[in-house]
Amino acid sequence: MMEKSKLPTFDPAHDVLHYEKQALDAIFSPNNVAVIGATETLGSVGRTIVWNLISSPFGGAVFPVNPKRPSVLGIKAYPSVAALPEPVDLAVIVTPAPTVPGIISECVDAGVKGAIVISAGFKEIGPAGAELERQIMEHAKRGNMRIIGPNCLGVMNPQNGLNATFASAMARLGTVGFISQSGALLTAILDWSLHENVGFSHFVSIGSMMDVGWGDLIYYLGDDPRTESIVIYMETIGDARAFISAAREVSSTKPIIVIKPGRTEGAAKAAASHTGSLTGSDEVLDVAFRRCGVLRVNSIAELFYTAEVLSKQPKPAGNRLTILTNAGGPGVLATDALITSGGELAALSDQTMQEFNGLLPAAWSHNNPADILGDASPERYAKALEIAARDPNSDGMLVILTPQAMTDPTATAEQLKPYSKSFEKPVLASWMGGEDIEEGVRVLNRASIPTFPYPDTAARMFVYMANYSLILKRLYETPMLSDGSHLIDKARATQILEHVRQSGRTILTEYESKQLLSAYGIPTVDTRIATTPQPVVLKIHSETITHKTDVGGVQLNLGNAQAVKDAYQSIESSVKSIAGEFSATGQRHFLGVTVQPMKQVEGYELILGSSVDPQFGPVLLFGLGGQLVEVFKDRALGLPPLTTPLARRMMERTKIYTALKGVRGRRPVNLAELEELMVRFSQLIAEQPMIEELDINPLIASSDTLLALDARVVVYHKDVSNKKLARLAIRAYPSKYISKWVAKDGKAITIRPIRPEDEHMLTTFHEMLSDRTVIMRYLHPMQLIDRVQHERLARICHGDYNREITLVAEYTEPDTGERSILAASRLSKMHGENEARFTVLVADPYQGIGLGKEMLHQIIEVARGEKLERLEADITPDNHDFQRMVQSFGFQLAPSTDGKLIRAELKLN
Repeated sequence: MMEKSKLPTFDPAHDVLHYEKQALDAIFSPNNVAVIGATETLGSVGRTIVWNLISSPFGGAVFPVNPKRPSVLGIKAYPSVAALPEPVDLAVIVTPAPTVPGIISECVDAGVKGAIVISAGFKEIGPAGAELERQIMEHAKRGNMRIIGPNCLGVMNPQNGLNATFASAMARLGTVGFISQSGALLTAILDWSLHENVGFSHFVSIGSMMDVGWGDLIYYLGDDPRTESIVIYMETIGDARAFISAAREVSSTKPIIVIKPGRTEGAAKAAASHTGSLTGSDEVLDVAFRRCGVLRVNSIAELFYTAEVLSKQPKPAGNRLTILTNAGGPGVLATDALITSGGELAALSDQTMQEFNGLLPAAWSHNNPADILGDASPERYAKALEIAARDPNSDGMLVILTPQAMTDPTATAEQLKPYSKSFEKPVLASWMGGEDIEEGVRVLNRASIPTFPYPDTAARMFVYMANYSLILKRLYETPMLSDGSHLIDKARATQILEHVRQSGRTILTEYESKQLLSAYGIPTVDTRIATTPQPVVLKIHSETITHKTDVGGVQLNLGNAQAVKDAYQSIESSVKSIAGEFSATGQRHFLGVTVQPMKQVEGYELILGSSVDPQFGPVLLFGLGGQLVEVFKDRALGLPPLTTPLARRMMERTKIYTALKGVRGRRPVNLAELEELMVRFSQLIAEQPMIEELDINPLIASSDTLLALDARVVVYHKDVSNKKLARLAIRAYPSKYISKWVAKDGKAITIRPIRPEDEHMLTTFHEMLSDRTVIMRYLHPMQLIDRVQHERLARICHGDYNREITLVAEYTEPDTGERSILAASRLSKMHGENEARFTVLVADPYQGIGLGKEMLHQIIEVARGEKLERLEADITPDNHDFQRMVQSFGFQLAPSTDGKLIRAELKLN
């Protein structure tokens, strides 16, 4: 294998890194392969893998390793890896599990960079197997080795002929990258694909993901120019943050389509026992997929159908479908499938109706589905399709043909060929029947019009396409700017939580809970503590009881002193009667009461909460609240941190949302304020990892009020170390990189990580750049209209902090309060490497005030904070000022590989 270059090529126009070689190339593009455990035994895995490797030449040598045999299948065998005559890139290991740690150690010593562990008997069998995995990874990290498996079928790379599996055949070459956690399913798909002439760019059995996981392979296939789409059979998510980070980057350019069993409890348990991993809530998984641009389907057939339609046809702008058919029944079937799947029939415009009336016989259906009648000629089909496609109310077309006596399926297909990509809308077809329609189907498929045997299947595929378009559109929605009226006191919130943990408690009192919410700008009822009866409204004050009404701990509408006195005594008596005087740990339940004004607040009772999912960490909940919250179960889930559009999408997935918009004469809730409150709540959860559970119930919402009436907060016990606190699936805003700086001209500037809502300011920033500055940054001319495209700027502003961090220099004009971005510096981590590239860009009016140097200083500090080992940048030869600047920070300069640029490199940590 060629020595891996650590230097990626850079596409500056799109700010994308393309990697020439990667760590996984040792697995997918090896020069030489060793099969450890190779044998002559007929039907054995060791023999099959050797046979597959030599039967499908990949351009390298195969070395069987077996200390008991002189040869395997006529090829000289070697007693150990150390005895091999040439360096080996990939080791395929098929020996018993207990032997694998030692073999990996030997491979590392020999310089092997990739391994596939076929063997089973690891974490899926329990603690003993997990310990074997720990030992294996300890050795692998010593030599920067990457490992696929264990408990897997192996990998195929049809591009170079590599077949390092024990499957019975080699996959055809194609454009789909297929990854499966089930080896048995992989072999079934392989057999099906050979029959259906479906090809693959890569064919990977990932096993139980001891090392290489979904994120690694998504990045790898995302960088592969031959792979057009990525399809996945997933049983467990593994490293949720790595998956989301990789999928979010790749899904905007290549579809990622997943089938994930486990929607039912029985299936989830089966998946867990099969892979040795916990299976998270299936609903949370759906949320995660939407958040990172992944399309989920429900069947294996849909997995490949969807990959086909997304690769052959343009994505629809919406979910409205026009159906053309020569028979009524199939049109009705397609309509049912469309609507039940979440699509809509397009409402035919007056212009379309007029043109159809001029083209079609009088007996046509005069509606959508457009039944153009059984005697429809190929020319009628083609003209009707052309008319339907021009309708602005339609987002896509489905053409259905049934083989009636007067129908010519092949000629009709030929007539439709020119319309394959004539419109910016997808065209799908359903040619129903048997032998009579086969040639027509081949004509359509060759013309890139996906064709299905049944119209309901085609309709569902259109809905999947529409859903995918919507997912991508919402991936980079620009949030509204906050008015800044709600100040966050993170330190105060941390202090409250630390105090509770250090006292040995895990439950906050109501008073503490509301102080916590107030620190994040969430309105609460004014609450005070009383230890003697006074004329007020009362709730139990307790460090052990959270569900107050369950113990008679709430007394409302107390109008006089005697009522208050009686209520106080009633609460104390009720608590002792129901819960006892002391908790199991010896804590007194009743510590007094909290005092609140009795407010008759009208509005909808909502719930806003958070709990920890075993796979995805903290998960947010929004929905209908009150005492019957668990009965109605009207709620939606989300992952923190939220933006205002994400908060609105959570609301939209609930039934109460319809009421919040205003019904039956009731004024609508201030949804913009509610969005911002949800964003602040998600910030609280993201920034305070000590919180295990938090419920605001009820959160009263009306046209002029948002008020948290009650809250329940549970923190992790003090014995739980910070390292064991639940980790966010999506990295929170890295506020630790916020700094203040004063420029030479006296401007007070805040340097901070970029936020999604910065897109508008970033547009203005680009308007201040001269042509020369643009060339210095992007290495070639780039027009303003290209630089400020929403898709491009949104990707930068919505950057995954786990993958890249962009710092911006923000200045607020003292007189007007107008905010602007003066400079930006971007750190982009390299996949599979503990290294990064950086760029610095300063708007022309603010060059020469020391801002560029400070941005460089801060991005270096970010790199150190991220514990990176190396930082690099490419500089044009005539950019002498920047060359001198980086040298002043210790960067070494050298010509780039092609000699056209100057490469700056700094070794860190």
